[in-house]
Formats: sequence, structure tokens, C-alpha cells
Amino acid sequence: MSRLDDALRRFDEANAEDPNTEMVDGQPLPKELLYGQRMSARLAVFAPDAPETVELAARAQHIRRWEVPRDSYPEGRAGYLKWRTDLYKRHAELAGEIMGDVGYDPDVIDRVQTLLRKRGLKTDRDVQLLEDVICLVFLEHYFHDFARKHDEEKLISIVQKTWKKMSDRAHEAALALDYAPEDLAVIQKALQSV
Repeated sequence: MSRLDDALRRFDEANAEDPNTEMVDGQPLPKELLYGQRMSARLAVFAPDAPETVELAARAQHIRRWEVPRDSYPEGRAGYLKWRTDLYKRHAELAGEIMGDVGYDPDVIDRVQTLLRKRGLKTDRDVQLLEDVICLVFLEHYFHDFARKHDEEKLISIVQKTWKKMSDRAHEAALALDYAPEDLAVIQKALQSV
């Protein structure tokens, strides 16, 4: 087993402990395990030649996220931003510990941690690639359920914010995804004023 395979397996083992589940083909699967695997699958399609550091960051993107629930922070934008920033740091720390355990060099660990902290969006090619994959996974797997919980105005705002974080290549990939008609209508409406 390669060091990469070993790290990915360890990330999966950590995420397999998620008590929250999502039904897939009639089977309950740990949510963050499923999320990590979806990230890897989307990365393999979108950028099959991605650097190993991006492969690692993609799989560790939400590592053990359930341990820091959103409702443990104050409501509102400031609370949300603090929660998200703290999660970035936590994911970077956990991924770094696992990578160290399987024999990665400190420079590689540091690079993956930089990616997980989202430092350099729009200026760092690999951070942008990771963000593109995050946005594509959200649109492909999570937007439909998200849309059912929010009004159109909020959805339009979310689509527009998501779109601004993505590269032109990711825009093309997003437009090629298979959406429910009602979701596609909201997305198209949002893109009219981006």
C-alpha cells in the first residue's frame, strides 16, 4: 500500500466514525465518509492529474467535522465565519497528524494544511482547484436538499457567492451537471446577474 493510499484509508477511518448518516442506495453511510469519497471522485474526473497534495486535501476536507457543530457557535455571519475558520484549522491539524503517522515529510504536510486552510484562493492554483471541487460537490450532491430548506432569494445569493469562488473551468463543469429542473431554474436565475 502506498503512503497516499494509507493516508486516504486513515482519513476514511476517521470519517467512518461520523454518527450522522446519509442514505445512499438504501444504505445509511456516515456523512463525512461519503463527503470525502465524493470529493475524491469529483477531483478524479475534474482534474485527473491533480497533485498528490490536492488529493490528500480533498479527502480530508471535512475530517471529523461533526465534532464541531455549527450550533456550538453564535448565530449570524460572524459566528459562521468563526466556525468555518476554526474548522479549517482543525481539519489541517487532524490531516497533518495522520500524514505524519504514515510518513509524509513536513513540507508536504504543510502544503496540505495550507490547502485545507484555503490560503491563496484565486492566486494559488491548487487552492483554487480544491475550491472548485468543493463547489462542484456542493452543487452536484447537496444543493437540491439545501434548496428545499431556503427561500429563493437566499438560494440566489448562495449560488452567486459559490460561482464567484469558482474558476471558468469549474463554471463549465457546473453547467454540465444533471440538476433537478427546479434547481436548474434557480441556478440560471442566479447567473443572470453574476
